Amino acid sequence: MSKMTINWPGSSGAKYKFDIYEIGTNFNSLPGNYVFSKETKPGMWAPIYIGQTKDLSERFNDHHKMEMITRHGATHIHVHDNHYGEQARLIEEADLIKRWSPPCNG
Repeated sequence: MSKMTINWPGSSGAKYKFDIYEIGTNFNSLPGNYVFSKETKPGMWAPIYIGQTKDLSERFNDHHKMEMITRHGATHIHVHDNHYGEQARLIEEADLIKRWSPPCNG
């Protein structure tokens, strides 16, 4: 279980609370948003890729951009359970991407 959290602010000003895990962590079958990231300084994170999925347990086994994400130095995945439906996850994803412009979301 994650012990660290982060509040990622979106372009809209909304803040989304994410739990921080190392890449390779197995997740339960839950819908959610996620941020692949690297720690640039203690407690400071740079987003590498932001996404959403209906099933966190399956999404990372063979992520279509994992090679690029790894090449950009991602070491952690931040996860936010989001049970409000696909539209809510897409809105959160777009809000975060607009604010942060991660290198692998292009």
